[in-house]
Amino acid sequence: MKISEGLREGGIVVGNNYNKYSTQNPIARRLMRGFSESLSALVSKAAPETIHEVGCGEGYWTLAWHQQGMQVKGSDFSEQVIALAQENAAERGLPPTLFSRRSIYELAQGDDSADLIVCCEVLEHLDDPEAGLAALRRVATRNIILSVPREPLWCALNLARGKYWSSLGNTPGHIQHWSSRAFVDLVQKYFEVQEIRKPLPWTMLLCKKY
Repeated sequence: MKISEGLREGGIVVGNNYNKYSTQNPIARRLMRGFSESLSALVSKAAPETIHEVGCGEGYWTLAWHQQGMQVKGSDFSEQVIALAQENAAERGLPPTLFSRRSIYELAQGDDSADLIVCCEVLEHLDDPEAGLAALRRVATRNIILSVPREPLWCALNLARGKYWSSLGNTPGHIQHWSSRAFVDLVQKYFEVQEIRKPLPWTMLLCKKY
Protein backbone atom coordinates (compact mmCIF):
# COMPACT_ATOMS: atom_id res chain seq x y z
CA MET A 1 0.00 0.00 0.00
CA LYS A 2 1.36 3.41 -1.00
CA ILE A 3 1.82 5.81 1.95
CA SER A 4 2.47 9.57 1.75
CA GLU A 5 5.41 9.36 4.21
CA GLY A 6 5.31 12.99 5.34
CA LEU A 7 4.28 14.68 2.09
CA ARG A 8 3.25 18.30 2.48
CA GLU A 9 0.60 20.18 0.52
CA GLY A 10 0.21 23.90 1.02
CA GLY A 11 2.60 23.61 3.95
CA ILE A 12 0.38 21.02 5.67
CA VAL A 13 1.47 17.45 6.42
CA VAL A 14 -0.86 15.05 4.56
CA GLY A 15 -1.54 11.35 5.00
CA ASN A 16 0.68 9.25 7.27
CA ASN A 17 4.27 10.00 8.22
CA TYR A 18 5.09 6.29 7.96
CA ASN A 19 3.33 3.01 7.17
CA LYS A 20 1.89 2.35 10.61
CA TYR A 21 -0.34 -0.41 9.18
CA SER A 22 2.64 -2.59 8.23
CA THR A 23 5.14 -1.57 10.89
CA GLN A 24 7.34 -4.33 12.30
CA ASN A 25 7.88 -2.48 15.57
CA PRO A 26 6.18 -4.68 18.22
CA ILE A 27 5.04 -1.75 20.37
CA ALA A 28 3.61 0.15 17.40
CA ARG A 29 1.91 -3.03 16.18
CA ARG A 30 0.27 -3.51 19.56
CA LEU A 31 -0.96 0.11 19.63
CA MET A 32 -2.35 -0.16 16.10
CA ARG A 33 -4.08 -3.41 17.01
CA GLY A 34 -5.85 -1.64 19.87
CA PHE A 35 -6.92 1.20 17.56
CA SER A 36 -8.13 -1.19 14.87
CA GLU A 37 -10.10 -3.36 17.31
CA SER A 38 -11.83 -0.33 18.85
CA LEU A 39 -12.68 1.18 15.47
CA SER A 40 -13.99 -2.10 14.08
CA ALA A 41 -16.13 -2.66 17.18
CA LEU A 42 -17.70 0.78 16.92
CA VAL A 43 -18.39 0.39 13.19
CA SER A 44 -20.12 -2.92 13.93
CA LYS A 45 -22.17 -1.30 16.69
CA ALA A 46 -23.27 1.51 14.33
CA ALA A 47 -24.32 -1.12 11.74
CA PRO A 48 -24.34 1.36 8.83
CA GLU A 49 -25.60 0.82 5.31
CA THR A 50 -23.30 3.58 4.03
CA ILE A 51 -19.98 4.97 5.30
CA HIS A 52 -18.13 8.15 4.38
CA GLU A 53 -14.58 8.34 5.72
CA VAL A 54 -13.68 12.02 5.97
CA GLY A 55 -9.93 12.54 5.97
CA CYS A 56 -9.35 9.10 4.49
CA GLY A 57 -5.66 9.66 3.75
CA GLU A 58 -4.28 6.88 1.56
CA GLY A 59 -7.54 4.94 1.88
CA TYR A 60 -6.61 2.06 4.18
CA TRP A 61 -9.91 1.86 6.05
CA THR A 62 -12.16 2.81 3.14
CA LEU A 63 -10.64 0.01 1.07
CA ALA A 64 -10.89 -2.48 3.96
CA TRP A 65 -14.58 -1.73 4.48
CA HIS A 66 -15.26 -1.92 0.74
CA GLN A 67 -13.67 -5.36 0.61
CA GLN A 68 -15.94 -6.37 3.49
CA GLY A 69 -18.91 -5.59 1.24
CA MET A 70 -19.85 -2.22 2.71
CA GLN A 71 -21.02 0.76 0.64
CA VAL A 72 -18.25 3.28 1.26
CA LYS A 73 -16.53 6.39 -0.01
CA GLY A 74 -13.55 8.40 1.18
CA SER A 75 -12.55 12.03 0.90
CA ASP A 76 -9.54 14.15 1.83
CA PHE A 77 -8.51 17.76 1.22
CA SER A 78 -5.18 16.74 -0.35
CA GLU A 79 -4.93 16.09 -4.08
CA GLN A 80 -1.67 14.20 -3.53
CA VAL A 81 -3.05 11.84 -0.91
CA ILE A 82 -6.27 11.21 -2.87
CA ALA A 83 -4.10 10.30 -5.87
CA LEU A 84 -2.34 7.74 -3.65
CA ALA A 85 -5.70 6.41 -2.41
CA GLN A 86 -6.88 6.01 -6.00
CA GLU A 87 -3.66 4.15 -6.89
CA ASN A 88 -4.18 1.87 -3.89
CA ALA A 89 -7.73 1.19 -5.07
CA ALA A 90 -6.60 0.46 -8.63
CA GLU A 91 -3.97 -2.02 -7.36
CA ARG A 92 -6.82 -3.97 -5.74
CA GLY A 93 -9.00 -3.84 -8.83
CA LEU A 94 -11.36 -1.35 -7.16
CA PRO A 95 -12.77 1.82 -8.72
CA PRO A 96 -10.77 5.02 -8.06
CA THR A 97 -14.13 6.81 -7.81
CA LEU A 98 -14.31 5.52 -4.23
CA PHE A 99 -12.17 8.56 -3.41
CA SER A 100 -12.63 12.28 -4.02
CA ARG A 101 -10.85 15.48 -3.05
CA ARG A 102 -12.90 17.48 -0.56
CA SER A 103 -12.04 19.76 2.34
CA ILE A 104 -13.90 18.90 5.52
CA TYR A 105 -15.21 22.47 5.54
CA GLU A 106 -16.76 21.95 2.07
CA LEU A 107 -18.83 18.88 2.94
CA ALA A 108 -22.33 19.18 1.52
CA GLN A 109 -25.54 17.56 2.68
CA GLY A 110 -26.68 14.99 0.14
CA ASP A 111 -23.64 14.02 -1.91
CA ASP A 112 -21.39 13.69 1.14
CA SER A 113 -23.98 12.29 3.55
CA ALA A 114 -23.89 8.74 4.95
CA ASP A 115 -25.37 6.66 7.76
CA LEU A 116 -21.94 6.63 9.39
CA ILE A 117 -19.31 9.33 9.10
CA VAL A 118 -15.84 8.22 10.20
CA CYS A 119 -13.34 11.00 10.92
CA CYS A 120 -10.24 9.63 12.62
CA GLU A 121 -6.97 11.50 13.21
CA VAL A 122 -8.24 14.64 11.45
CA LEU A 123 -9.51 17.22 13.92
CA GLU A 124 -6.10 17.71 15.55
CA HIS A 125 -4.86 19.04 12.19
CA LEU A 126 -7.55 21.71 11.78
CA ASP A 127 -7.20 25.43 12.39
CA ASP A 128 -10.92 25.51 13.20
CA PRO A 129 -12.06 22.15 14.64
CA GLU A 130 -15.47 23.54 15.63
CA ALA A 131 -16.17 24.45 11.99
CA GLY A 132 -15.04 20.92 11.10
CA LEU A 133 -17.48 19.40 13.60
CA ALA A 134 -20.28 21.59 12.29
CA ALA A 135 -19.55 20.35 8.75
CA LEU A 136 -19.54 16.73 9.93
CA ARG A 137 -22.88 17.25 11.65
CA ARG A 138 -24.23 18.62 8.35
CA VAL A 139 -23.57 15.34 6.52
CA ALA A 140 -24.09 12.78 9.30
CA THR A 141 -27.51 11.21 8.93
CA ARG A 142 -27.22 8.93 11.96
CA ASN A 143 -23.82 8.16 13.55
CA ILE A 144 -20.28 9.43 13.59
CA ILE A 145 -17.00 7.97 14.85
CA LEU A 146 -14.27 10.42 15.84
CA SER A 147 -10.77 9.86 17.15
CA VAL A 148 -7.91 12.14 18.18
CA PRO A 149 -4.59 11.65 19.97
CA ARG A 150 -5.00 11.60 23.76
CA GLU A 151 -2.88 14.33 25.28
CA PRO A 152 -0.53 14.78 27.01
CA LEU A 153 0.03 11.02 26.72
CA TRP A 154 0.60 11.18 22.95
CA CYS A 155 3.47 13.65 23.20
CA ALA A 156 4.94 11.84 26.20
CA LEU A 157 5.05 8.56 24.28
CA ASN A 158 6.70 10.27 21.31
CA LEU A 159 9.39 11.63 23.63
CA ALA A 160 9.81 8.19 25.22
CA ARG A 161 10.63 6.71 21.83
CA GLY A 162 13.00 9.56 20.98
CA LYS A 163 10.80 11.34 18.46
CA TYR A 164 10.13 15.06 17.89
CA TRP A 165 12.30 16.32 20.75
CA SER A 166 12.47 19.83 19.30
CA SER A 167 8.66 20.12 19.47
CA LEU A 168 8.36 18.42 22.89
CA GLY A 169 6.94 15.26 21.32
CA ASN A 170 4.34 16.93 19.13
CA THR A 171 3.77 15.07 15.86
CA PRO A 172 4.25 17.28 12.76
CA GLY A 173 0.92 18.76 11.70
CA HIS A 174 -0.83 18.45 15.09
CA ILE A 175 -2.03 21.92 16.04
CA GLN A 176 -4.88 20.96 18.42
CA HIS A 177 -4.42 19.01 21.65
CA TRP A 178 -7.14 17.47 23.82
CA SER A 179 -7.37 15.31 26.89
CA SER A 180 -10.18 12.74 26.69
CA ARG A 181 -12.41 14.91 28.90
CA ALA A 182 -11.78 18.06 26.90
CA PHE A 183 -12.49 16.25 23.62
CA VAL A 184 -15.77 14.79 24.90
CA ASP A 185 -16.83 18.25 26.13
CA LEU A 186 -16.14 19.71 22.68
CA VAL A 187 -17.91 16.97 20.72
CA GLN A 188 -20.99 17.08 22.96
CA LYS A 189 -21.73 20.54 21.60
CA TYR A 190 -22.48 18.90 18.23
CA PHE A 191 -23.35 15.23 18.88
CA GLU A 192 -24.69 12.88 21.53
CA VAL A 193 -21.72 10.83 22.73
CA GLN A 194 -22.83 7.20 23.02
CA GLU A 195 -19.58 5.38 23.74
CA ILE A 196 -16.07 6.41 24.73
CA ARG A 197 -13.09 4.18 24.02
CA LYS A 198 -9.47 4.85 24.90
CA PRO A 199 -7.19 2.59 22.89
CA LEU A 200 -3.71 3.72 23.92
CA PRO A 201 -2.91 6.55 23.06
CA TRP A 202 -6.16 7.78 21.47
CA THR A 203 -9.62 8.96 22.43
CA MET A 204 -12.30 7.41 20.19
CA LEU A 205 -16.00 8.25 20.31
CA LEU A 206 -19.15 6.77 18.82
CA CYS A 207 -21.72 9.52 18.57
CA LYS A 208 -25.27 10.04 17.36
CA LYS A 209 -26.62 13.09 15.63
CA TYR A 210 -28.97 15.09 17.84
